[in-house]
Amino acid sequence: MVAQDGNSRNFPSDDMGILGVSPVIRQIRATIQQVAPTNIPVLILGESGAGKELVARAIHEHSPRRNKRLVVVNCGAIPEGILESELFGHQRGAFTGAVDSRKGYFELADGGTLFLDEIGEMPLETQVKVLRVLEDKEFLRVGGSIPQKVDVRIVAATNRDLAAAVKSGEFRLDLYYRINAVRILVPSLRERKEDIPVLAEHFAKEFCAENHIDFRGFTPEGMKAMQEYPWRGNVRELKNFVQTTIVLEKGNAITREIVYKHLGEHELPDRNLPVPLNMSADKAERELIYRVLLELRSEISQIKDLLLSNISAVQNPAPPHLLPPWRNPVTATKVPVEDVTLIPDAGEKIPTLEKAERDLILRALEKANWNKRKAAKLLEISERTLYRKIKEYGFDNSEDKD
Repeated sequence: MVAQDGNSRNFPSDDMGILGVSPVIRQIRATIQQVAPTNIPVLILGESGAGKELVARAIHEHSPRRNKRLVVVNCGAIPEGILESELFGHQRGAFTGAVDSRKGYFELADGGTLFLDEIGEMPLETQVKVLRVLEDKEFLRVGGSIPQKVDVRIVAATNRDLAAAVKSGEFRLDLYYRINAVRILVPSLRERKEDIPVLAEHFAKEFCAENHIDFRGFTPEGMKAMQEYPWRGNVRELKNFVQTTIVLEKGNAITREIVYKHLGEHELPDRNLPVPLNMSADKAERELIYRVLLELRSEISQIKDLLLSNISAVQNPAPPHLLPPWRNPVTATKVPVEDVTLIPDAGEKIPTLEKAERDLILRALEKANWNKRKAAKLLEISERTLYRKIKEYGFDNSEDKD
């Protein structure tokens, strides 16, 4: 069921694990074929869930280092206080609790590849030491005095704009140049909709084989509806949808109505639409915060997709009861009078996105009594991101509670 790329004779799509028929996916496979045999650092850019780790694995598996380890490190998931120890290891007695010497990820990846995911979240102090490893191929363990030699290929990834982070002083320019030798941009799923059928069928076939499920496939209308959906969670969201729907629908064919039923309830409305009153104040506030932060990260392509979707709806109208919430003009325009609207009154000045973000983060901090861990959970962002925003906006509170 999975289409093959006839132009990639040495590296067919299933060999690399990067499925798709779109021109951009073909170009990514061609780039991997070029850079994999070398030791040049690679920087992979793309949204969360787009498949950055898959590209990193393909680079490693098609390199001379494939018989050694690929070590994956999520720099954004490791607390700042222990990241250095995790990367470089530590000597016995280096700190309280260090009862034995321990190898770090660099040593574990010796001879292989180290994939530094979300490298944009790495603290500046750690960036200096990573740069030294790249330049000198040696480092010191925490608490150690003897340099450790290491031969590691670095592949990094981020969903941040590192060039902007360099300008703001959050990322070192020298490290940026060092890891940015070759860039691979993994596009969002909404930018390569022609790949959705290939991916969906592959995920379905794989899942059904593993779980011994008889699946009747996707109807043409169902697949078209899937291609119209924005997929903010990218390939990861598509995979979860396929697997969940197959189970809940007991292997029946996935129709347009089934797609709308399972995706419609999870589609986030525009942040300027009213917040329904049938939810708690805390939940409503969290939803509003999430809407604004999500919009801040959205790309211009989303606007283009929305416009194209609206044009398509006008040219090929469907009965309102068959339209999903994100395309139904009836549910999108008829707002109950009793709902509280967030649309500014006439003449009221609309705040900038920066001010909106600042105000919402401040509200979350105050709501959490300045407990940054709770505030980060409320905002649904990492603590490191929240700390960066606090520093950026100059927030301070003498009752700092962690």
